[in-house]
Amino acid sequence: MACARPLISVYSEKGEASGKNVTLPAVFKAPIRPDIVNFVHTNLRKNNRQPYAVSELAGHQTSAESWGTGRAVARIPRVRGGGTHRSGQGAFGNMCRGGRMFAPTKTWRRWHRRVNTTQKRYAICSALAASALPALVMSKGHRIEEIPELPLVVEDKVESYKKTKEAVLLLKKLKAWNDIKKVYASQRMRAGKGKMRNRRRIQRRGPCIIYNEDNGIIRAFRNIPGITLLNVNKLNLLRLAPGGHVGRFCIWTESAFRKLDDLYGTWRKAATLKSDYNLPMHKMTNTDIGRIMRSQEIQKALRAPKKKIRRRVLKKNPLKNLRIMIKLNPYAKTMRRNTILRHAQNHKLKEEKKAKAKLAAKAPAEPAAKAPAAKAPAKAKAEA
Repeated sequence: MACARPLISVYSEKGEASGKNVTLPAVFKAPIRPDIVNFVHTNLRKNNRQPYAVSELAGHQTSAESWGTGRAVARIPRVRGGGTHRSGQGAFGNMCRGGRMFAPTKTWRRWHRRVNTTQKRYAICSALAASALPALVMSKGHRIEEIPELPLVVEDKVESYKKTKEAVLLLKKLKAWNDIKKVYASQRMRAGKGKMRNRRRIQRRGPCIIYNEDNGIIRAFRNIPGITLLNVNKLNLLRLAPGGHVGRFCIWTESAFRKLDDLYGTWRKAATLKSDYNLPMHKMTNTDIGRIMRSQEIQKALRAPKKKIRRRVLKKNPLKNLRIMIKLNPYAKTMRRNTILRHAQNHKLKEEKKAKAKLAAKAPAEPAAKAPAAKAPAKAKAEA
């Protein structure tokens, strides 16, 4: 890891160590905060937006008036006149054909965002620190398997290159050409409507060349696909962390690399090229929590562990658990027994009643006795 190496080797244009070493700038040990990088990147990208809006007259270039109520139609304004299908049709509303949109866009929207200067510098420090970690750089898709060292520093002679073939030869000597081949292989047509807007072809990002003085280096590297060139005095987060993700593969010139301590300072001295700026510090200087907890200083301050085990009794509902209810109310057992006996007795009586009813239904019905003949009245007999 870059933080564990205090000295960084400087490589010649032949891809070999030149024998010179550079002290690792303190900015590469700064805390890596992907959340801050993503926030700053999102807000800085908004500053490139171009205002857009629909026409103020759109949807209102017709004469229309509401018919009011009582016509069995909606109250939306309707086009005047006759002799055409358009007359009588709804107008103006966003639900109408040919009407304006809801809340027409205006050019005076708040397009741009102001970002705190210290916060922008914090994000750049995090992006630079992440560019020194091979795992993060490889996670972004850069082909750095054969790179001799990261961060990669080359001699200042590279700044005076003027020919692209010199730049290509340097990248091949440094084993960085695999990253350029990845860019060539990724060139493709954009999916979507950007093809209509002068953004037809897309490709992956390659190495970022960071220099101190332009003595021709821009002309040498600018025609290689995927290459980004940055001046160390004007580092841009949008280039160091494309997409808001840290881990860009950076190639430094020696003078640019040495200038980082003056630009961002260390934890012992402030930056000399920026006014009132100090390098952000880590929340923890040592993140090995296990080692800290096992240290004698911490162990002395801690109390002895409580070895007595306190087992919590599981609370049970006495309304559903008879055993718990008997503990609370011993008479509950008698009440439950009486209830069971009463239900059993009632069930027995009900069954006996059903049995008697069945027997009564099966028994043959007795024939009804003949009624005696009615006697004639005495008065009628006398007349006879």
